[in-house]
Amino acid sequence: MAKLTLVLAVLLVALGLAGYLGTGSLHPTALIPAWIGLALGIGGFLAISPNESRRKLFMHINVTIALLGFIGSTVEAIRGYVHATSAGIAPDQIALASKVTLAVLLLIYVILCVRSFIAARRSGKV
Repeated sequence: MAKLTLVLAVLLVALGLAGYLGTGSLHPTALIPAWIGLALGIGGFLAISPNESRRKLFMHINVTIALLGFIGSTVEAIRGYVHATSAGIAPDQIALASKVTLAVLLLIYVILCVRSFIAARRSGKV
């Protein structure tokens, strides 16, 4: 799972940079996926360890960061869409796409981590 975390981190950094550059570098909040990716990347590198307790600790930290990021990006995507439509304007498509993509990637990661944790528990590796 640590290697999957590193792949996700690269995807999130790319998403953040694409969102930032797609907005003409005017909105620094578009870099939020990159910061989440950086945090997960650091955790992913620290989880690559022969020490089982260290690996478990950092993977649990990573999945917690991902879950919080999923909740935050989902709430912000819904809030931004509702706010724009209630004001009678079209929502910013780049921002909405970035938030939804972030939420989907993080949800998939959380699901995969939880499945991995359950499989490890059942196999007696814990």
